[in-house]
This record gives sequence, structure tokens and C-alpha cells, in this order.
Amino acid sequence: MASIAPREPLVSFSPQRLREALDSILREAAIVPTGYCVGLSGGLDSSVLVAALADPAVAPALTLRALHVDHGLHPDAARWSARAAALAGGLGVPCEIVRVDARPGRGESPEAAARTARYGAFASRLRRGEVLLAAHHADDQLETVLLQWLRGGGLRAVAGMRPVTPFAGGWLARPLLAFTRAELQAWAQGRGLEWLQDPANADPRFDRNYLRLEVLPRLRVRWPAAARTVGRVAAQA
Repeated sequence: MASIAPREPLVSFSPQRLREALDSILREAAIVPTGYCVGLSGGLDSSVLVAALADPAVAPALTLRALHVDHGLHPDAARWSARAAALAGGLGVPCEIVRVDARPGRGESPEAAARTARYGAFASRLRRGEVLLAAHHADDQLETVLLQWLRGGGLRAVAGMRPVTPFAGGWLARPLLAFTRAELQAWAQGRGLEWLQDPANADPRFDRNYLRLEVLPRLRVRWPAAARTVGRVAAQA
């Protein structure tokens, strides 16, 4: 008889669970922040992050603000910036738009150039003692670990992205690592939250997109809980 793959256990996302996850990782790292700054792209993940943190029931007592980086790489970049600012403004969260030159240099991949420019912008704007909140979730962690293995990252690659790390006079925290993209999307749709779709995310020429679009859907058919399982291994590492 053929075996049936177990269903992934449901861990529903909510603003309260997000706040608990954030408080937990900061407490374990003995961090007492001066404020919070969300890296807001306007996509699903960061839109959920800022909307959930702005929920009056769980909103932090400290300052909450957002930074949106305009990479200038797409004709609609200005419109995306306006949409991100409107989203934050509608939630009562101040949002600063930072424009950067993310064109890749010779031999540099477009992904790497955009990432370097983005984090450079964050570093230049982060206030001392502030926590930059990135919207990486469990599926992002799965992709990161697999990509690092495939690129020969060694044993340290098992740890993937860390929940919190020092960054630019403050810290970089990832409070969504315990939640899958499906959970974030279900919460967003249930609240009528709108988000941007970057067409570059559908281009399989990029390694991460190829993994996300071509490989992981087949992997999840066999191992539905892959993202959460790899996330536990990464946390232990």
C-alpha cells in the first residue's frame, strides 16, 4: 500500500502570535530596543508584517515606522513606492521612501546588487538601538538553506537566516520565520489586505525563483511540512 504524506500542521498566523514571536526572539537575545522599523517592500510578506504590528491590540509601545527602498529597476517603481507609503499611512505608520541605484556591476548578479543596495539603505537610516524587522518567513528559510547547500555553503549553511543579528548600530530581526507564506496569505485575504506583485519574482532565470517555482511545489507534495521541518533544524543549528 502506498504511503500517504502527512499534512502540514496548521499554525495559524495572527497579530498576537507575531508579537509573541517577536518578543521571544528579542528576550532570548537580551535586546531592549528603542523602536521598530519595518522593511516594507509592499509585497505580501512585509504588508502582513506592518499591518499585524500596527494592530491596536498588539501594537508595540515603542515607535513603529517603515522604510521602503525604491531600487529604480522597474518602470512601475514609483507607483510601487506610492502604494507602500499609502499602505503604511492607512495604518498610521510613518513611511520613508529611499531611492537607490541598484544596477549590478560587472560580474555581479542583479539579485546581489539589489540586496546590497537595499541593506545599505536600511543601514544608513536605522537609528541607534532600533530593530529593523525583515519579513522573511518559513518558506524563505527553506529556500535559503537549500540554496546555500547547493552552492556549497558547508555546515554553517544549515542555520540559514538567523532570527536576530546585530545590524548598523541596532539589530535585524525576522519574527515571521515560524510562519509559512500560506498562513500569511490566508490572514491577509481574510482582512482584505492588498499587496504588490513584483513580476521579477516569476522569472525562473533567478536561482531562488527557480527553486520556488519549479522545485519546491513538487517537494511539498511528498513532504508538506518541509518548510517547518527545515526551520526547526535551522533553529537548532
